[in-house]
Amino acid sequence: MTQGQTQVPEENTRPLNPTEQVPRRGKHRRAMTAPKAPKEKKCSIRKILIIILIVLVVLAILAVAAFFIKQLIDSKYYFCSKSVKFIPLEKACDGKEDCSGAEDESSCVTKFGTNSTFPLRLISSRNVLQVYNPVNDNWRSVCTEGFSQEHAQTACQILGYTSTPSFSRVPTGALNSDIKRSFCILGSSKQQSLLSAVSDRTVCSTVVALACSADCGVSPSQERIVGGQDATIENWPWQISLQHSGQHTCGGSLVSKRWVVTAAHCFNGEGRKDLGRWKVVSGITYLGSSGASAVDKIIINREYTSSRNDYDIAMIRLQAPITFGGSRRPVCLPPQDLGLQAGDNFFVTGWGHLKEKGSLSSNLQKAQVPLIDREKCSTVYGSSITLRMICAGYLEGNVDACQGDSGGPLVYSSGRWMLVGVVSWGAGCARAGHPGVYTNMDQMIDWVHSVMQEFP
Repeated sequence: MTQGQTQVPEENTRPLNPTEQVPRRGKHRRAMTAPKAPKEKKCSIRKILIIILIVLVVLAILAVAAFFIKQLIDSKYYFCSKSVKFIPLEKACDGKEDCSGAEDESSCVTKFGTNSTFPLRLISSRNVLQVYNPVNDNWRSVCTEGFSQEHAQTACQILGYTSTPSFSRVPTGALNSDIKRSFCILGSSKQQSLLSAVSDRTVCSTVVALACSADCGVSPSQERIVGGQDATIENWPWQISLQHSGQHTCGGSLVSKRWVVTAAHCFNGEGRKDLGRWKVVSGITYLGSSGASAVDKIIINREYTSSRNDYDIAMIRLQAPITFGGSRRPVCLPPQDLGLQAGDNFFVTGWGHLKEKGSLSSNLQKAQVPLIDREKCSTVYGSSITLRMICAGYLEGNVDACQGDSGGPLVYSSGRWMLVGVVSWGAGCARAGHPGVYTNMDQMIDWVHSVMQEFP
């Protein structure tokens, strides 16, 4: 330090209070933020909910659009999954291979007919068992002599049934002359030799009355329908909805756990011969598609002609058997020569149009219709009425089956409900002077048994 200069005190950088610690660099506490007000929280939640709602709406629109696009494509094209290509719908099931591996021809409606007489039958309201004799071209009623439960089981299996059968004895004196004209007894009860081990008899005191399905035709009811009434499926548990691409198209009747009887004309038109488009919905009162059964085979009568509506019958085999219960039961197949007479009351059921050119009913409908004499029906429809048809309804109209009822059951009860007809055709719906025409099951029962035996 030089003499004479004024000493200037140095700036003191020490804190005045040495006990307080100086905060270190980088260790400053973050300033606290004020909590959000409730209004701000509500606005934030609302924004999130709006965003979620918009996303859901967009997804729903896309799903609906995809559904309708698929419906449009399905209505015009058949998709070959193996070769991954589309072909026009009319090329599917046309007898020509358009997909690799003949995929487009492998699952189609089948035509089936038989030129021979089915070897067994049940006849009359007594369900008498008869065996056909091809040598003499006649039918022989089976005597109860030597007949056992094993014979009953085998006979019902030949007729296409798998449930436990039962049989009873009917005195021949109670039968008409045609049934007691010829008799026979069965020897072996094995299926492969049952029909060959048959011995003729000239006289029998009792013959076999056979019941092949113990659970068929059972309904608590004792009593496209125009002029009908609401019904419940529990009263008509054999009624099914036959649906094409998810849409109700026809009715039908359960006759066993795997078989449905319907009309052949249900499968007319493009796209209707592909099995994959068909579903069978059972056990419902209100029309819907839940609980649908996949279709394994569709067999239509080979003699069916759409121009005349003759032989209008088809059978559907399901991929898996249906479990029977209160809302699902089979209807009984009728014996031949049941002895129905004009005026006998039948019931027809379905979800068909409630009026001509109307709309489908959401609730199952029922209507009572009487059998009309064949000659009287022929005066209305002329030569269009064949032996494979019966007429039922009222000449004054007002009550009838309609579009959407096709293939559905016409049933008659004599203790159990029997399928005596299948909704087939008519001039309009419930028109005066134009009753409904039904496929005559009496004439087609032989074909039904043949199908059930051919495709077990």
